[in-house]
Amino acid sequence: MSLIGVFDSGVGGLSVLDEALRQLPQHDYIYLADSANAPYGEKSSAWIAARSLVLCRYLASKGCDAIVVACNTATAEAIQQIRSELSIPIIGVEPGIKPAAMQSQNGIVGVLATEATLKSDKFNALLATLPPNCRFIKQAGAGLVPLIEAGKADSEEALDLLGKHLAPILDEGSDTLVLGCTHYPFLRKAIRKLLGDTITLIDTSDAVVRQLKRQLESLDQSGNSDDRGAVLFISSKNEISLLEMAKDLMSSDLNLHAIHSSLLGKVS
Repeated sequence: MSLIGVFDSGVGGLSVLDEALRQLPQHDYIYLADSANAPYGEKSSAWIAARSLVLCRYLASKGCDAIVVACNTATAEAIQQIRSELSIPIIGVEPGIKPAAMQSQNGIVGVLATEATLKSDKFNALLATLPPNCRFIKQAGAGLVPLIEAGKADSEEALDLLGKHLAPILDEGSDTLVLGCTHYPFLRKAIRKLLGDTITLIDTSDAVVRQLKRQLESLDQSGNSDDRGAVLFISSKNEISLLEMAKDLMSSDLNLHAIHSSLLGKVS
């Protein structure tokens, strides 16, 4: 059994933790939400890189055998530095533009992500590796993360804002939509309410957890899949609110795990 750290700017990474508990329930997890500083997507690259490294060092100091940087923005801005400074496996997330390009029927793919992700060198380098016959319509989802953080993913306010962000993507004829932020899978219901089944949604949580599984197997720490590990929820803002959001947003039955919560103290 391993201890896995899952780090995000807020509650978005719960979508990755949810998948991890489905595929790898036998491990112990620490979920760290830096909600006091969310959203990261509107902050400077230097700030994101520095803060992400501090929090991953904190998770490593707690004995984590591997860390999932379950934040697209933090992955884009910080993962190279994190990997250079920590000796444990570091798994990042990135928008699923490659599987989207393969699945799109008309070659027009919408990418809904934070502004920081869309402008990052890592994202644009990935984009440059894909065939030119697929066109990507990039759209920053400004304002969506704060609504999800506030528990308003299914609100009329979120629906209205989402509709505005999706309009340019739909106007270009996209038949596939990449959910390029780990917060955005929690908008699936709102997206389907607006669009029905007219667009294919791409979420990379499954691929991220499969990569985590491969890394654990390489360390010979796959564990017994019949077991159920503990989950510790840590927040830099409000641990009780984080735990309530986890129970509301996640489909995994948290009652099968020993659940704890804590407020993040000063880290440096």
